[in-house]
Amino acid sequence: MSAATTRSRTPDRLCAEAVDLARAAAEEAAAPGVVGEHVSVVAEGDRVVTHFFECKDPAYRGWRWAVTVTRASRAKNVTLDETVLLPGSEALLAPEWVPWSERLRPGDLGPGDLLPTDADDLRLEPGWTGEDAPPPNSVVSTEMAELVEAEDADVTDRTVVPARGTIAAVAEELGMRRARVLSRYGLHTAADRWDESFGAKTPMAQAAPASCVSCGFLVAIGGSLGQAFGVCANEFSPADGRLVSLSYGCGGHSEAAVMPKPLRPAPPVLDSMAADEFPLRPTPDTGSVPSADLPSADLGHS
Repeated sequence: MSAATTRSRTPDRLCAEAVDLARAAAEEAAAPGVVGEHVSVVAEGDRVVTHFFECKDPAYRGWRWAVTVTRASRAKNVTLDETVLLPGSEALLAPEWVPWSERLRPGDLGPGDLLPTDADDLRLEPGWTGEDAPPPNSVVSTEMAELVEAEDADVTDRTVVPARGTIAAVAEELGMRRARVLSRYGLHTAADRWDESFGAKTPMAQAAPASCVSCGFLVAIGGSLGQAFGVCANEFSPADGRLVSLSYGCGGHSEAAVMPKPLRPAPPVLDSMAADEFPLRPTPDTGSVPSADLPSADLGHS
């Protein structure tokens, strides 16, 4: 260990004795009665010492006033370097800052809020591009098929799928391989309930930039109800995992960042070219006084 390092760990005697100078500096920076007892002294370097004082401010419990003093080489006059309020080991500190994209949680989206989606959002993929090969993140791509097969390798209880082209396969596709299915009345009552919770008349839908029918997070459902409803797959939407009306909407729309602004009505047009005639005197055939009783001379000023 070098001599310079040894000297830097030993507080300078004159700087360490300048407690009154450090307290005066702390009291000047703080409010009266805030600076408490002298806590400790720490050597910052050669002839550089920091004095710590207790902070009595209730809002800064566990904090300490740190006053750094120093002196020049071979000088006996100690001067002030800086005064600052620093947290101690038991100080109450604010939590570490987290970006909004990581703080956002499902259910935080309210009426009128917009949640733009990134261009490379993994939850979305391009639609039909005209190419035979699907994109790598598509659910029908080879890469995704291999991944799903590897994740489901330990699953042994699988549902037997009927052979393609059979009547059972057609019934399976139409959702009719059950003893009983919903009647028309059952479909209408279910649609009324769902539309009341996640329909076009809700406050969230009224403030949305667009409806769910154009949202990339909408998952289509089969059957006749698929013509009016779908499943929301946006984890930040209040309707995540719920059946929503195609006319419903929220600020988490997949195209919220690129939605055009609503058209404003044109300003009113004022016709200032024409003139309306207002007669100064009543016509002879109007009024309750006969024209013969009126004086011949004009009354009043012209």
